[in-house]
Amino acid sequence: MEHFFATCPRGLEPALAAELAALGAHDIQPVDGGAAFAGDLALCYAANLESRVASRVLWQVGHAGYRNEHDIFEAARALPWTRFFDVGCTIRVNVSAIKSPVKSIDFVTLRVKDAVCDVFRAAHGKRPDVNTESPDVRIHAFLTREEVTFYLDTSGEALFKRGWRAAGGDAPLRENLAAGILKLTGWSSPTPLYDPMCGSGTFLIEAAMMALDAAPGLNRAFGLEKLVNFDGKAWQALQDKARARRKPAGLLPIHGSDKSGTVLGLARANLASTGLEGAVQLKQMDILDGSPPAGPGIVVMNPPYGERLGGEAELAAFYPKLGDALKQRYAGWTAYILTADLRLAKLIGLKASKRTPLYNGALECRLFEYRMMTGSMRREKSVIAKDEKEN
Repeated sequence: MEHFFATCPRGLEPALAAELAALGAHDIQPVDGGAAFAGDLALCYAANLESRVASRVLWQVGHAGYRNEHDIFEAARALPWTRFFDVGCTIRVNVSAIKSPVKSIDFVTLRVKDAVCDVFRAAHGKRPDVNTESPDVRIHAFLTREEVTFYLDTSGEALFKRGWRAAGGDAPLRENLAAGILKLTGWSSPTPLYDPMCGSGTFLIEAAMMALDAAPGLNRAFGLEKLVNFDGKAWQALQDKARARRKPAGLLPIHGSDKSGTVLGLARANLASTGLEGAVQLKQMDILDGSPPAGPGIVVMNPPYGERLGGEAELAAFYPKLGDALKQRYAGWTAYILTADLRLAKLIGLKASKRTPLYNGALECRLFEYRMMTGSMRREKSVIAKDEKEN
């Protein structure tokens, strides 16, 4: 039984824990920004290949108490790094801390790197090179007040980099955050899903991959492939099983639109790169002018803010119009709006039924849920409220 830690966007820890449980993980312990869990290396492989929410899967290879930087150095030097990866691999060391007494994280990072290199030099007479941009092996050290834990990153590049993005756009939504939001909405096919401000298509593609049961990690490489204990046959069997279960990409009840034809072109390029151009329906349309597809269903959007919509005055004028469009044309739908501009809650003119704090990278956001009632539901609620007031 090995011990692991999967990181994820803050706010999505319960969704990550549910994924890990479905994969067969043991001793799952969600904490802020991720979840610790236990299992064999096959589980680690599956978590990398299958998790839609995780950012990285870290394998715990060491743990020790410490009082100062020298203790951390000695703890790192005591680990059998040559059993984990070859001297020909390039490395990068990352150190993070919570309430640690050390004075300099950069100095600790340097000392951990020195310790790893000392182990290789003693065993082979040479040391691995450092590559901070695209290393073969990423080593993580996490410091608390009294303990240091060492991890090897089995993911390599962050897991939100699925390998399908042919075109980006302005500040694209991270793929694992989009997938996590879709899980929070409770959406599943054949319920209609519509993103009326789809940008480069992140919500649309993640939804299509969920509907087709497509493993998110099938089109990329992983850090685990660089490790000495990498089991190529087990990894290939896992990938083959994932490919075999993927459903054919027929037309799905997933719709997207954007008022910009240029931006919509980015979505088309990304859909084409995943072979989903025939599965998702796109249309050039301004949400303030057009109507949704046949519903009801789920509306999900990440409205552009900042430069794409202009200054604060333009945004302040836009939000009430967005609220009016939802009230007038989306009866019966449930809308989910992710935004980092918290003025939206006051200006949109709708009462949120739920507010979920989330983070897109370091950017603090909110996911607002709005249940758009039909005319009959509004009248019924109005009558009930009137009766309650009179009584």
